[in-house]
Amino acid sequence: MAKGGFRGGMGGGMNMNMIKQAQKMQQDMLKMQEELENKEYEASAGGGVVTAKVNGKHEILNLSISPEAVDPEDVEMLQDMIVAAVNEAMRKADTEMQQAMGRMTGGLNLGGLF
Repeated sequence: MAKGGFRGGMGGGMNMNMIKQAQKMQQDMLKMQEELENKEYEASAGGGVVTAKVNGKHEILNLSISPEAVDPEDVEMLQDMIVAAVNEAMRKADTEMQQAMGRMTGGLNLGGLF
C-alpha cells in the first residue's frame, strides 16, 4: 500500500453539505408524497352521472351514481362509466404525483434511490 494509505472520506468530491442536502431532499420528498397520498381527486363520466373520488393511495373514497344512469336494460353502460370515472380519477392522482416529484427533483430520474 502506498505511504499514507487510504485517506478516508466519501471520495468523488462528496462532502457533508451534499449529504445533508440529499437527506433534506429525501425528507421533503417523503413529506410531499404523504401529502399527495392524502389528497382527494375526483372525476366524472357519462356527462356527470357517475362521479368517483379517490385518494393518492388509489383508494376509492366515494362513488356517486345518479338515478338516471341506472338502466336495467343496459347495465354494461353503467359499468363502463364507473370504470371510466375511477380510472380518470386515478390518472389525475398519478399525474399530480409525477409532476410534483419532477419539480422537486429537477427532472432527475432518481429511480429507487428514495
